[in-house]
Amino acid sequence: MRGDKSGFINKGTDVLNASEDMCAATLPTVRSKHTLTHLLVALLAALVLMSATEKVAPHRAAAQDETTAKSGSAKDGEGKKKSNRTLITMMFTGDPLGIVVVVMIILLSFVSVFFVIEHAMTINKNKLMPELVISEVENRIARGEIDDAIEFCRIPENYCLGTEVILAGLERYRGSEFGFAEYKSAVEEAGEDETSRLYRKTEVLGVIGAIAPMLGLTGTVLGMITAFNTIADTEGMAKPEELAGGIGQALITTLQGLVVAIPTMVAYSYFRNKIDSLVAEAGKRIERVMMPLGRKR
Repeated sequence: MRGDKSGFINKGTDVLNASEDMCAATLPTVRSKHTLTHLLVALLAALVLMSATEKVAPHRAAAQDETTAKSGSAKDGEGKKKSNRTLITMMFTGDPLGIVVVVMIILLSFVSVFFVIEHAMTINKNKLMPELVISEVENRIARGEIDDAIEFCRIPENYCLGTEVILAGLERYRGSEFGFAEYKSAVEEAGEDETSRLYRKTEVLGVIGAIAPMLGLTGTVLGMITAFNTIADTEGMAKPEELAGGIGQALITTLQGLVVAIPTMVAYSYFRNKIDSLVAEAGKRIERVMMPLGRKR
């Protein structure tokens, strides 16, 4: 019995030793397997992060490109808006009454141009004192053909400042017993009347030159009223683009008034000075024409 027990114990000891050896042999294998598993998990995580980064990067780049394109298009749009706002568009933005003022100033400019051209064509020596007509009248008066001279001056085609003044003197000379002494006063009166008529022609330019700046000032006041009403409606929080219409109209009407008034006043002064010089020259020429009438009949 003892021999059997000791053999059994020895066998058990051998089994234990064998199991320990097996555990010792398998333990490194188990540890190596765990380490490999951790490495594989880390590698998979890195691959997942890389793929996610690659997918997100194009979206970020696209978003940046889109933002840049939008900002560029916004700048381009602002540039286009700035380029599209011209003086003509500024004239017709703002208060309706201001637009009416703008239209009135434009009409005055056309009227001014018309009268400047008309005066340039009519207020000159060839129209007021045509040499052929005056010479013909002078020759007839020198020959004593007073009636023929009167009829010649009455022909509409021969109408001018010179013939009108000479005609008044001839009619006074023919109609009065002391016409040789009175014709000069008739010539002077007729000359004053013709000079006044020429001055009255230029008064249109004087009126335009005077009221054009006033209309421009009226448009300025209306534009500023529009701008201040905009500020009041927005409780002081008006944007610059909301005020641009009124302020732009205020400035453009002032500019229009000055642009129309300055050349008009220059033309007005020029034509009045020209009338003075032409009338003085015409007076001397008519005096020579009428000199034969100074003899007593």
